[in-house]
Amino acid sequence: MRDAYHEELDSIGEGLVEMARLVGSAIGRATTSMLDADLKLAESVIAADQKVDDLQHDLEARAIALLARQQPVATDLRIVVTSLRMSADLERSGDLAQHVAKLARLRFPDTAVPRDLHATILEMGQLAQRLMAKAAEVIITKDVDLALQLEQDDDEMDQLHRTLFQHLMDDRWKHGIETAVDVTLLGRYYERFADHAVSVAKRVVYLVTGEHADELQPPTVVEGV
Repeated sequence: MRDAYHEELDSIGEGLVEMARLVGSAIGRATTSMLDADLKLAESVIAADQKVDDLQHDLEARAIALLARQQPVATDLRIVVTSLRMSADLERSGDLAQHVAKLARLRFPDTAVPRDLHATILEMGQLAQRLMAKAAEVIITKDVDLALQLEQDDDEMDQLHRTLFQHLMDDRWKHGIETAVDVTLLGRYYERFADHAVSVAKRVVYLVTGEHADELQPPTVVEGV
């Protein structure tokens, strides 16, 4: 019975890794569909989100069944509860990738992204995909140091997000209000996607150590203090 129980715990972890890989792929493909005005690719991203939703529902059902049958305590309880929270982060990440694809579909055959912002959006999409790949690796390895690095990596996404707003606020902006709204939404989607990847990593830190990631981060050094 205990072997079956731990196999079930392991299978929940495997489900989380699969979700992370699916949503990482989704954000990459959604970005391509946006920049290339590829309607077929956008539709495939939108349709594929159902698999992420199904995985989350299955994971939730198995986790709740474990709670009811086994009444886990200590580390095992942390695994189950933290897994439920990670699955919610990953499901929301899938929704955000779908939002990007839906915007690509909405503006087809045009693109919501002006040519002078293509490089920034491409970089945001690639970074989002890398962050989620790293989150998947953290789930597999339970590497606390790697998990803590994700928050520092997320600083790059924040900087790219600020770059978008600098373009939007520039007096030379000539692409109109509708495009400004589209770009604002896109920036928010990528920023939130990255935040969910960081959240997954932080939850792994809690799973492994029983402490919150913020408590383990080294204090910020302020020059002159």
